Amino acid sequence: MTEKQSRDPRLTDDFDPQASETFTSAHETYADLRKSCPVAHSNEWNGFWALFKYDDIVSVLKDSKTFITSVQNVVPKVAFTGRRPPLHLDPPEHTPYRRALNPFFTNEKMAKLEPALRQITIDLLDPYIRAGGGDICADYTHRLPGYAFAEFFHLTSDLSMKIKEVTTIYDKALQEANDDLVKETSLQLYEIARDIIAERKARPLDPKDDPTTALLAARHEGKPLPDDMILGTIRQLIVVGMIAPSVLIGTILLYLAKDQTLQSRLRRNPDLIPKAVEEFLRLYTPYRGFARTANKDVTIGGRLIKKDEPIALVYASANRDEAVFPNPDEFDLDRPNMKDSVAFGLGPHQCVGAPMGRLEIRLTLEEMLRRTKRFDADGEVKMTRWPEWGTLSVPLKVEPV
Repeated sequence: MTEKQSRDPRLTDDFDPQASETFTSAHETYADLRKSCPVAHSNEWNGFWALFKYDDIVSVLKDSKTFITSVQNVVPKVAFTGRRPPLHLDPPEHTPYRRALNPFFTNEKMAKLEPALRQITIDLLDPYIRAGGGDICADYTHRLPGYAFAEFFHLTSDLSMKIKEVTTIYDKALQEANDDLVKETSLQLYEIARDIIAERKARPLDPKDDPTTALLAARHEGKPLPDDMILGTIRQLIVVGMIAPSVLIGTILLYLAKDQTLQSRLRRNPDLIPKAVEEFLRLYTPYRGFARTANKDVTIGGRLIKKDEPIALVYASANRDEAVFPNPDEFDLDRPNMKDSVAFGLGPHQCVGAPMGRLEIRLTLEEMLRRTKRFDADGEVKMTRWPEWGTLSVPLKVEPV
């Protein structure tokens, strides 16, 4: 405990974000906190506040003038190697970067990308299924995002292999909280981003089809975007695009392995998969550490949060708030308001890549179910640590078609 925390009675130690977790324990803790301490403080990582109720989190997300991301965008603070738009900037500074990126995540763009991503999904799943299973996280979910982003950025074969290799290591290091390896691979990801930019400067593509070319061609108030900010944007895209799919897919497949009735239903009725993806995003939201910092003293839930004190927005708790989602711990394909979830945030910083994340999850479920008769849990499950929530290792036993 710091001297400041020992002197200030506001800064209580209400929960431990580093407590070891099972598949259910975090959500049990959050249910208790929503009732007894919905605006909580922890002394870990130099102290931070955490919001657990849906309405409190949505209020913060909608007020980007008061609650900013440019001071600290995640708890614990992990950005040590430069600013990375758009997430590390506040409106209106972040707007030119969102404006350049938004056109690449439309339904039309995802439909165009889908055949290539489906083939990647098949190529990665087939050897896993033929082998009768194994750890779906190590063999598939940690690999998929790197392959997907290699396609998204239209990379050369050499750069494609590099991004696949480094992102796999980075993702695992991040989820295991291996800080030294995270920093090492983070710098390698910057080098990859530099290589992508150099490739596009030498061989530009149509800015309507290539995000790097679009960022290089973008103008704000008549001037090009700064080189270091374009670099940070590409680096940010690579990393943010890895987290949700890699954490969530293993969790979903574990759930289906334990619920053979739902597994069989989705296998028989693949048209239900898109709706299932939305409910899984609500039920097993992988984010709990995205942060804001108030630029003035505020009171939330009766507790005073002073200017510059970091606030974690626990999306994983908000999406199980019983005041918004009745029977929140149950998977319900007919839930009328499942799309009210904040799985990908809300407001100016709502995840720009959410459509691509949804696409990767949907294609995985379609191809996994199509290529198997059934799959079952087959060993010890390991969980990620804060700031993500989800599975790090999921052994499955798979029966191929």
